Amino acid sequence: HHWNPVLDLAMTEFRVRDVGTWHTPLIGLPGRIGDQPNQGSHPGPLSFYLLAPVYRLFGGTSYSLEVGSVLIHISAVAASLALAYRRGGHRVAIAVAAVLAVVLRGYGSNVLSQPWNPYLPLMAFVAVLLGVWSILEGDTVALIVVVVAGTLCMQTHVPYVGMVGGVVAAVLGWLLIRRRVLPGAARIDMPQLKRDGLIAAVVGVVLWLPLVADQVRHTPGNISKLGTYFQHPPAESIGLRRSVQLLFEHFNVFRVVVEAFNQADYFKSTAFTINGSAMPGAAVVLVWALCAVQAWRLRHRLLIHLNVVIAVCLALAVISMSRIFGIVWYYLMFWLWSIVALSLLTIVWTLVETMRRAWPARSVQLRAYSTVAAGLVLVASTATFSYSAARAEPPEYYLSRPLDALVGPTALALDAGTGAATGRDGRYSVIWRDAAFFGSQGYGLLNELDRRGFTVGAVPYFYTTATSQRVIDPATATAEVIFATGGYVDIFRAKPGAVEVAYTDPRSPEQKQQYDSLSAEVVKGLQDEGLGELVPTMTLNLFGVQLDQRVPRRINTLIDRMLQLGQPTSVFIAPPGTTD
Repeated sequence: HHWNPVLDLAMTEFRVRDVGTWHTPLIGLPGRIGDQPNQGSHPGPLSFYLLAPVYRLFGGTSYSLEVGSVLIHISAVAASLALAYRRGGHRVAIAVAAVLAVVLRGYGSNVLSQPWNPYLPLMAFVAVLLGVWSILEGDTVALIVVVVAGTLCMQTHVPYVGMVGGVVAAVLGWLLIRRRVLPGAARIDMPQLKRDGLIAAVVGVVLWLPLVADQVRHTPGNISKLGTYFQHPPAESIGLRRSVQLLFEHFNVFRVVVEAFNQADYFKSTAFTINGSAMPGAAVVLVWALCAVQAWRLRHRLLIHLNVVIAVCLALAVISMSRIFGIVWYYLMFWLWSIVALSLLTIVWTLVETMRRAWPARSVQLRAYSTVAAGLVLVASTATFSYSAARAEPPEYYLSRPLDALVGPTALALDAGTGAATGRDGRYSVIWRDAAFFGSQGYGLLNELDRRGFTVGAVPYFYTTATSQRVIDPATATAEVIFATGGYVDIFRAKPGAVEVAYTDPRSPEQKQQYDSLSAEVVKGLQDEGLGELVPTMTLNLFGVQLDQRVPRRINTLIDRMLQLGQPTSVFIAPPGTTD
């Protein structure tokens, strides 16, 4: 089956396809930043620029986006390992490689192959942290790594702006203090600071120019939209207390270890059930803090500087998460797992160093044992990660497969001039009426028809998400291409002039029975909860019912299963005005 990107991934492919054209993107992917149709976007387009060469090289297929995503992560891992080697030779490199292997397996191949903007910066963020550590050690080459990797993080997903910006500002402030205030004996030589600093500054300016261009060209520009949104958020944030609880819940490594034996992507599966006791995680943070004090007592500079980076990150993480409002989606703090992993590294490292100092006669032996142990973790995590990666499905495959059954027949019908269509010369407004996934597959259909060279566009309301050059008003279109799911299928079958050109129902007879049984259970549950007014909504907006924050988790779990099973789906070609 061909993989058909949907929703955000389809929007990403629009923009990657536009790189190098007159419509080259200047800002990032649209986000939950204000209200449609005028919402803001994530800060910058660097991820699109990095994906574009691989996308072109592999023929502009959807799978080329996955290849590009993997290469971005590989580059970040390579940079991280190079920095680790510069810090302490092969032993530190092996230890960091073991941590990276655990992190890679924790995120999972499905996450790391997706060109989704919350996922693309995950490994680059690790490179930023190790780069900042290296700068504290006097390695000014790391400035360039931090600028490139940090820019990718900050431009691609807005939660990184505070994290990366904060940690970079903190380390630059510390360097200034160290050079201006501390006595000469306490300073660290940085002979190449001017050269590497200048290169990093030039690279940074170039990478951030597109955002400035957008701000100059548009009123308001995207930077203004972001500023307005965060100055006047639409709801009350979760606050510091909940933020600290989230931090401790992520540090509950005992749950993560248990999950690692059951799931390949154990960070994600743990994040879905993150609400639990904060005490185990608080204990782990306390152990880390005690180890940080011990590292200071040992005067172990590498450990001290790495702990400083982690401490700054923990403080920034609490502040950043406290600003979350609305639903606390797991991906808004997905970067936190990397901080947890580095914290565990410093704990183990401190214990090994303490034992080496306590038993100097066994120092060489302890160092060898710790290197072997790190190597075993590296091999085991890499092997299990590779095994699961070989069996990974493309992203949102349960949405892609039904869409794949519709795209071919729809393209053939447009070519043949079926209904109101006039072939390749026509201009087609793609419209979705989706009962299940708020138009996710509608964006996918628009993307696939655009890939095949048809002149297609969404309705003007979606000019931000579908891009302004992919907008066609139904009033000026040759025909409407209507994507319909659930109860909408029968509605459009009854519309005069609407020709059904494609149909699929991904459910087997047994799954249809299961769907009906789940539906009856949800209806009863809603009525028992006094939410009977939501029952009629299920036919035309099942996902909307799930998003209602009054609906209990047990009912949402049932709705999840219904959504995964799928619904009947059709595509119609109809005269302009049919959806009015």
